[in-house]
Amino acid sequence: MSERLLAPFAGLRAAAEHARAVAAPPYDVMSAAEARAAVEGRPWSFLRVSRPEVDLAPETPAGAPALYEGAAAAFARMIGEGVLVRDPASRLYAWRMEAGGRAQTGLAAAASLAAYAGGAIKRHELTRPDKQEDRARHIAALGAQTGPVLAIHRPDENARRLIAAACAGPPLIRCVLGAVEHALWAIEGADEIEALAARFDAIGALYIADGHHRAAAARDAAERAGEGAGRLLTVSFPADEVRILGYHRIVRGLNGLTTEAFLRALGEAVQVEPADAPVEPEGPARFGMYLAGRWHRLATARPAAGAVVERLDVSLLARLVLGPILAIGDPRLDPRIDFVGGGRGVAALAAAVDGGDATVAFSLHPTSVEDLMAVADAGAILPPKTTWFEPKLADGLVSLVLS
Repeated sequence: MSERLLAPFAGLRAAAEHARAVAAPPYDVMSAAEARAAVEGRPWSFLRVSRPEVDLAPETPAGAPALYEGAAAAFARMIGEGVLVRDPASRLYAWRMEAGGRAQTGLAAAASLAAYAGGAIKRHELTRPDKQEDRARHIAALGAQTGPVLAIHRPDENARRLIAAACAGPPLIRCVLGAVEHALWAIEGADEIEALAARFDAIGALYIADGHHRAAAARDAAERAGEGAGRLLTVSFPADEVRILGYHRIVRGLNGLTTEAFLRALGEAVQVEPADAPVEPEGPARFGMYLAGRWHRLATARPAAGAVVERLDVSLLARLVLGPILAIGDPRLDPRIDFVGGGRGVAALAAAVDGGDATVAFSLHPTSVEDLMAVADAGAILPPKTTWFEPKLADGLVSLVLS
C-alpha cells in the first residue's frame, strides 16, 4: 500500500451551537415512519439530508431523482445558514461516545479506498446492490460522504495514548443523542497527525463494524468520478472498547406445524426448558425463545473445531432450527424472517410475537469481537445480521467533502 491507511481531512462539521439540533442516528437504523416522526419540530435534523424522503410525499418511490435533489438542497441550506461549517485545514479528529457508564474513543479520519480494495480494510458482510446504489447516488448528489463507517482496530497503546492526549482540552462539539453523549476534538499538530498516521500504518488493518454499504458506495462513487485515490470517512475504535449486542430473530409462521409439533421437533434438535422470565442468553450456544406467550431456554454444544463462521450462534440456530424445522432458506431473501437489534432489548421480541408481527422469536448471545476479526481475517463472510454494535455513531457531526 503506497498511501497512508488513515489521512487527515478538512471536515464539514456541525457548528458547536447547532450540534444537538443536527445530530441524527445512522440513516439505516430506523424505518421511514420513524424518520418522519424524528424530524418533527427539528428543522436542522441531519435526517433531512440522510433520509430526504422525510420531506417528500410518502409515495415517492425508492431511487427517485427527487430524493437526491432533496438531500442536496437540505445539505446546501445547512451550509448556507452556517449550521454546518468547514474546517480551514486538514486534521484528524478524536471521537468519544459515552453511554451507560461506558466510553469508547476512536479516531475519525479519511481512510484509504485503495486499502479497502486491497483488503487492509476488512469486510465481513455482503451488501445489497439496491442499498449500495442508493448511497452511491447520495454521495454523488452531495459531493460528500456524510455518514462515517464505524471500524475497529486491534488495540495499540501508543495510538490510544496519542488520541487520549487530544481529548485533554474542551471539545469542538459535545452533544447528546438519545442516551449517548458524543464529543469531537481536533488533532491539528503536524507532529501529532504524523505520529497517529504512522501508528495506524503499523497496526495495518481496520475491520468494518457498521457501514459495509457506506464503504462499498464510497468506492463506487469514487470509481464513477474517476478519482485516483479515493477516501472513506471512517471512525475507528480499539477493539477492546467497543460493545457488541445480540442480533435477534423473529419468524412468521411455524412452517405448517402446530405449537406442540414444533416444540417436539425442537426438542429433538436442542435442549429446551421453560423459563419464568425473558431470556438473555448467558453464553455461546445458548438461546432464548418466546412462543405462545412463554419464554424458553435453548441449549446445544458449540463445535470445538471447524470454520469460525460455522461455530457462531447465528449459524448454529440456522443449521439446527431455522433451516430444518422452520424451512428458512436464505435469511436475506426469506420474507418470513426478520431481525431485531440488541439495542431494543429482548422485550421487543415478546412484543413482536404478542402483537402478531411474528409467531416465534429467538434471542442470541452477542458474537465476540474476536470471532468477527477472525472471520474477516479469513476472508469469510458472516451470516446476515450477526453483529449489533452499540452505541452508534451520529450522522451529521462531521462529513468528508470530496472536492
